[in-house]
Amino acid sequence: MPRDAIFPAGRHALYDNHGYSAAIRAGDLLFVSGQVGSRSDGTPEPEFKQQLRQAFDNLGAVLQAAGCTFDDVIDVTTFHTDPETQFDDVMAAKARVFPEAPFPTWTAVGVTWLAGFDFEIKVIARLPESARAS
Repeated sequence: MPRDAIFPAGRHALYDNHGYSAAIRAGDLLFVSGQVGSRSDGTPEPEFKQQLRQAFDNLGAVLQAAGCTFDDVIDVTTFHTDPETQFDDVMAAKARVFPEAPFPTWTAVGVTWLAGFDFEIKVIARLPESARAS
């Protein structure tokens, strides 16, 4: 099965600096790399809520580049440097992009280091028929 790399328009520097794809399309699935609250130059947004918003915006741009939306997301994994204090903000951001059931599966992991970031989100989405490679 072929693997097609997906990058959003105006992709940020982290992909090139660290040698990874924003997402890989394989069959009818899209595997999205962890998205962080990075600016286009790869640096983190300094304030947590803005970093969180930017991470979701970056994720949305990758999904869009693949022909998907947040409605196509089936599995979510998030990484948090301080889950206890970040929980309410993350839940509010989650509610904005996944406002109603059925919700995707979700696994949250507390970590001690995210290369200068405080939040990361990676997803698996099912590609709509129109976005599948032929």
